[in-house]
Amino acid sequence: MLIADDLDQLLEILPYFIRYPLEIHPNRKNLIEIVMDLGRRPEARFPSGPEYLSHRIVSWYDLDYSIKRVGNFSGDNRSGIERTLHRISSIRNRQGSIVGLTCRVGRAVFGTISVIRDLLETGNSILLLGRPGVGKTTAIREIARVLADEMEKRVVIIDTSNEIAGDGDIPHPAIGRARRMQVACPEQQHQVMIEAVENHMPEVIIIDEIGTELESLAARTIAERGVQLVGTAHGNHLESLVKNPILSDLVGGIQYVTLGDDEAKRRGTQKSVLERKASPAFQIAIEIHERDNWVIHEKVDETVDQILQGYQIFTQRRTIVNNIVNILCEENPGDASIIKKKKKNLYINPKDKDSRKENTLDQEGYIGSSKDITVTKQSLYPEQKCLLIYPYGLNFQELDTVINMLQLPLLLCREISKADVILALRSNLKLNSKLRQIARSRRITIYTIHTNTVPQITRALRKMLEINSVAFIRWSEFCSDKSDDQIAALNEAKWAIEKIVIAKKQPVELLSCLADSRRIQHELVKFYNLRARSLGEEPYRRLQIYPD
Repeated sequence: MLIADDLDQLLEILPYFIRYPLEIHPNRKNLIEIVMDLGRRPEARFPSGPEYLSHRIVSWYDLDYSIKRVGNFSGDNRSGIERTLHRISSIRNRQGSIVGLTCRVGRAVFGTISVIRDLLETGNSILLLGRPGVGKTTAIREIARVLADEMEKRVVIIDTSNEIAGDGDIPHPAIGRARRMQVACPEQQHQVMIEAVENHMPEVIIIDEIGTELESLAARTIAERGVQLVGTAHGNHLESLVKNPILSDLVGGIQYVTLGDDEAKRRGTQKSVLERKASPAFQIAIEIHERDNWVIHEKVDETVDQILQGYQIFTQRRTIVNNIVNILCEENPGDASIIKKKKKNLYINPKDKDSRKENTLDQEGYIGSSKDITVTKQSLYPEQKCLLIYPYGLNFQELDTVINMLQLPLLLCREISKADVILALRSNLKLNSKLRQIARSRRITIYTIHTNTVPQITRALRKMLEINSVAFIRWSEFCSDKSDDQIAALNEAKWAIEKIVIAKKQPVELLSCLADSRRIQHELVKFYNLRARSLGEEPYRRLQIYPD
């Protein structure tokens, strides 16, 4: 990444006793901001923490020295240095006199948005979230340059505080060919946003720090006119934005809806529920947790629906390590207070005693026969056959999402006559004697769960596979008629497969054993649908097991 910071021009506005320690500081390239408060020692802030620059305290004269060397302060108490990206913010007393300055270092970082380059090419509107100072403004500055120069789009930047394109009438070269519209005062930002669309025919509009209801409404209006939006808002997670009454319109807004009895029973929810009000103004949301750690929500509408319904959501995390982008899918680590406690954990181990006490699972009827339907998609169980599930009183879409995420060899069907198993809410099953009668006559297993939560659904699906799958291991039968040495070899292989090969996706090498013990170890590996081979010479020949 190429970084341009014009740091020397910022240091020139500082008094000598503050400027000199920074000029010789070994970590000056990572400087974030300089703080000058009346009657206090000057302070420099770095990613590693703050440092005092001098034992001398800041006086009225020192503040006046710096104020005279920057531009005029706007209504939001911000100023800058012409043709640079630095921002100088002031703190005033009750009489309106400036008693403190925060000098934020502005940097143009070229290449910082390589992690989301593919998202820019989709043409969808993008909203960046993150705490102050995490790099949102730096990111949208680079986005503006890429869209204008490399993708040759008509880009207009709404620059309220001159932080994106720098202070002065001539914008900083870091924004490329993008045009910049300045805002006289922050209260007029929403008007300038609409003016940009009406007067300048942009294909993309860049907005920094959307923070008011009028700005949120203006963003929605722009999106409805077919203009791509790229904006930022304060907030660590998408969940916090959904619950923000001022900014929730950016992601569609929320409203209370009263469901009918049948619909509430079908969903397994209460009659009064929260739902998304409209289509979101931004189709993609990005949470910037660290400068090289971004969480992507590529379908904001679906994610917001899952949040409002209390479901556990999955996120895409992108990190940059040595200029290599790594993409990982994981369950959302966001604001836990927004998600209902009962839906907090997605994965529950069926063998966990505590989980078994908390979430009970009942079975009725008999085990149904598996149909000759093979798995068409790549799954964790490539050689198994699919089980057909008939869901009763459960959310069809939620079940399908869980099955796809876990890559289970399961398919949903809407006809009970074709089902191998039935999954139902216990409360609904008690009221339907006909369903139980059909299940008994067709010898179909019924699995019941207490509540329509993702953890219980996940546990039920895994339990189905354990009972109906060809890979289900009856350990007592497997160890029958085996010697003590063979049982020890089996236990060693079973522990290595479950704890290392499957859990950590790493190959493992077992201890050396005799040929008959290695043979039954090979059989055990086949039950898990894994690969293994023997290594070494007798009597030290041993088995090495590889992940799928």
